[in-house]
Amino acid sequence: MNLSRHEYHISLEWTGNRGTGTDSYRGYGRDHVVRSAGLPDLPGTADPTFHGDKDRWNPEQLLLAALSQCHMLSYLHLAVNHGVAVTGYRDSANGLLRLNRDNSGEFVQAVLHPSVSLADEMQRELADSLHSQANKICFIARSVNFPVLHVPVLPNHSRGNNNE
Repeated sequence: MNLSRHEYHISLEWTGNRGTGTDSYRGYGRDHVVRSAGLPDLPGTADPTFHGDKDRWNPEQLLLAALSQCHMLSYLHLAVNHGVAVTGYRDSANGLLRLNRDNSGEFVQAVLHPSVSLADEMQRELADSLHSQANKICFIARSVNFPVLHVPVLPNHSRGNNNE
């Protein structure tokens, strides 16, 4: 087994044919299903701005989710390696997509706002410093051509606020 090579497989099925296919721009649905063996189906669509369904995941959200997940997993790995006991982790991420005159577009930035709870607040400086290292080892962040920024925020309970 080659541990330096990992392959991933999904299948995608467009389910948005409303009977006449793509005979007009507004005449077809953007709905689709992403599948991978052994996992629940993931209902997908386009962003509602581009005639998608607000109740389904769109590719832009999934890219941002992948960046957030990868950063968290990389961060938790580093925390263990540095003896930092993380007791909670949340993120509120946002991404900026620029549309071009030729109807193309691209992400120009993503900003993650990780909120990390620690068993020992005396490790806060070390814990916060691990975010830049996590960005350097996150497979997804290393694979995109736009900056992925990190703005750590203190967990709610650290500010004396118990509201979510």
